[in-house]
Amino acid sequence: MSYDVLDVRPVTKRIGAEVFGVDLNAPLGNKVVSELHDALMEHQVLFFRDQHLEHDNHKRLGRYFGELAMHSGVSGLADHPEIVAIHADANSKFIAGEDWHSDLSEDAEPPMGSILYMHTVPPTGGDTLWSSMYAAYDALSPAMQDFLEPLTAVHDSNHIYRELFPDVDKVYPRNTHPVVRTHPVTKRKCLFISKSKTIKINGLSEEEGDAVLRFLTEHVKNPNFQVRFRWQPHSVAFWDNRCTQHFATWDYFPETRSGYRVTIAGDRPY
Repeated sequence: MSYDVLDVRPVTKRIGAEVFGVDLNAPLGNKVVSELHDALMEHQVLFFRDQHLEHDNHKRLGRYFGELAMHSGVSGLADHPEIVAIHADANSKFIAGEDWHSDLSEDAEPPMGSILYMHTVPPTGGDTLWSSMYAAYDALSPAMQDFLEPLTAVHDSNHIYRELFPDVDKVYPRNTHPVVRTHPVTKRKCLFISKSKTIKINGLSEEEGDAVLRFLTEHVKNPNFQVRFRWQPHSVAFWDNRCTQHFATWDYFPETRSGYRVTIAGDRPY
């Protein structure tokens, strides 16, 4: 795909591109928004350097691509509830996203995408990895694809948030989604399971379901499906949550890594 306005440079053949020639803190014209959307559909995750996103402009950027979604498990900023702080330092007992996952897959309508702005990063470490669920699906044998396509799975986050926030009396979402979903824009098929959120495959015995989940959650870790982003201060990542999973490394303790994320509403997987 060619671009008239943006400079889009693929990072790998399967997933990821760096984008130059745009100031995300400024209002964007229709042509820029259209090309950003096209680039996201092609590359699944986009990376931007030297951006200084203010909160209102961060939200405006997300709204070019849809309504902003509220996080079902974590509260947003007091003055900007659509924005979630992503922060870890020497006092942190855990970090968000330290396992392969798709954001809020437990929701009835999981997000279309997320835009993460990191203003403070450690001198080394703190990378984020993304894995293409298109590539993961395409690498399966036709027989395995045929086996998985009619299946559905239960996505639940209660076990995660109750461990992290034991004093919070709250019930978190639990929903059923297809194991293989069809991307609503590209119409490509992709895996839609994750180690952290998928707890059961419907229609299989517990032993069978666990075996299938173990295979799939190991399968998506294949480095041939992945891109790894080394953050710099004031970098931005914008990913399509429908066809990727991501993993945040925590190899920088006790250094500080801090930023903000907005999430863009999606629709029910099919």
